[in-house]
Amino acid sequence: MTVHFIGAGPGAADLLTVRAVRLLQTSPVCLYAGTYLDPEVLAHCAPDTELVDTQHLDIDQITDHLVRAHESGKDVARLCSGDPSIYSALTEQTRRLDANHIPWDVTPGVPAYAAAAALLGAELTVPELVQSVVLTRTQARSTAMPESEALANFARTGATVVLHLAITRIRTLAAELVADYGADCPAAVVYRASRPQQLILRGTLTDIADQVEAANLRQAAIILVGRALTGSLSCAQSHLYDPARDRSSAVP
Repeated sequence: MTVHFIGAGPGAADLLTVRAVRLLQTSPVCLYAGTYLDPEVLAHCAPDTELVDTQHLDIDQITDHLVRAHESGKDVARLCSGDPSIYSALTEQTRRLDANHIPWDVTPGVPAYAAAAALLGAELTVPELVQSVVLTRTQARSTAMPESEALANFARTGATVVLHLAITRIRTLAAELVADYGADCPAAVVYRASRPQQLILRGTLTDIADQVEAANLRQAAIILVGRALTGSLSCAQSHLYDPARDRSSAVP
């Protein structure tokens, strides 16, 4: 058997990859986090699939389910919100599987930040304005952040910043970013992107915290900050598509 770590995307059933759907259809066991998942995603599973909601389980309890499935010769679809490469506890789980000699693989999914950017109609990298995106989080009652990854260090780059797992600290974070981005810098929050409850808030570093607190958002929200979010933005031509570029050479 194999444990298939599957990116469930931002939560909508129609944003799964074709491969993810096939694995859900054919895996006798499915572990998922109910907090971040549209129930319609589970409709891709076979009617007799054993469904395990992991939102109240610790890592050892989750591992126990995976080991038992392995001992029964059953493939497992282990759904991860967004993409497994970001904040999915993939490393913690796969190291435990390796210790138990259980095979596993990974199927990517639509990252939450990409779904949020799509709803905003925003490209996060704009020619000659910003060419980098920082995906990060902050620490409150969560795992410690490396000292070198302080938000101020990233802010000095001027990159588009995407903050996960940070919505309850948005007022403090906005204040930290003002020094480098300016009080008028565009900021946006997308709550439960692609799901029926989705909510989009747009503003600046000055007022975005007020909007979040008024909406009483406490989880499942992505914060985006940067000049790339400016409405009706004028920008330079990218080299690749510039009409003035000489296309007689095969070298881009």
